[in-house]
Amino acid sequence: MTVDRPRILVAPLDWGLGHTTRCIPLISGLLEAGADVWLAGNERQQHVLQAEFPKLPFLFLKGYGVRYTKAGHLLAIGLFRQAPRILRRIREEHQWLRQQVQQHGFHAVISDNRFGLWHPDIPSIFLTHQLQLKAPFRALARRINYRYINRFTECWIPDQAAPESLAGVLSHNHPAPAIPTRYIGWLSRLQPQESSGAEDQLLISLSGPEPQRTVLEEQLLRDIAHYPGKAVVVRGVPESARLIPSTGQLRFYNHLPAEAFNKEIARASLVISRSGYSTVMDLAVLQKKSVLVPTPGQSEQEYLADYLTEKKWACCLPPVKFSLPLALEKAAAFDYVPFPERKENYREAIAELVKAISQK
Repeated sequence: MTVDRPRILVAPLDWGLGHTTRCIPLISGLLEAGADVWLAGNERQQHVLQAEFPKLPFLFLKGYGVRYTKAGHLLAIGLFRQAPRILRRIREEHQWLRQQVQQHGFHAVISDNRFGLWHPDIPSIFLTHQLQLKAPFRALARRINYRYINRFTECWIPDQAAPESLAGVLSHNHPAPAIPTRYIGWLSRLQPQESSGAEDQLLISLSGPEPQRTVLEEQLLRDIAHYPGKAVVVRGVPESARLIPSTGQLRFYNHLPAEAFNKEIARASLVISRSGYSTVMDLAVLQKKSVLVPTPGQSEQEYLADYLTEKKWACCLPPVKFSLPLALEKAAAFDYVPFPERKENYREAIAELVKAISQK
């Protein structure tokens, strides 16, 4: 039996928009390979994905709904308290997937960090850059992480092999999971293009779970009123009805689709953002200088900030010391080193997946 158009479901985690935006090149690659692609997520993710792919079917899938604390040192306690709900969501999404496979006849599923989206009868791909979790009781955290990952058919890692790795030890843990793993290269919805803007233009990209997204936004809004040059602020709230008025020097957007965001970041001489991994991949693909501010208490972002600073790929500031004037001062003095060359191995992974399904 052959399958002319493999029907593949793509479902990213709702823990910040980075998981959603980094799936965009995978979705494009699947469409180019002839797959029938369906998408799943919550309302916020639907807003982002259907702006890029308005004709693709979209299924509602409840998110994990994780919220951060305002005090970074209390994050671990906050996440521990949310653990029962997260575990319940994982069980619920697994049952949800079984129903959807039966109803819609999916031939495969690609899950970006959603632990419950595996199915025993179809190829189930788990997408993650975190084989090692920067968490308390690291050995126990790895066992739990691998217990979920090993339920899938294959693990795709959006990174490159060392020494060109953007995620460092996060994506190069030993031992590896029991299932096959492969490095598929950096995933970014953006493409390099010629810069056409003024050298003093800033791009500020806000993202991540609340309330920390708002905390950084409020700090930047206070500081940017005194910035003498041009700046673009992308707030990372695509579902919000609140609009901040723009001026001749300062432009505000709740969200920008890939093409528009690509143009704005190409014009910028400096990017200020959180040190989320999807943002880091965007910066690497576009070879952009940046100042990164890790989310307080998020150990993964704190590690990435230290790692990227050590590599001299990005200048990073701890959130407790952050201000816009200090960020600009540090960036001016920082000895930036270009990112490594990108390898788009995800296209090969997609081609093999589609071929394997088609030949069944």
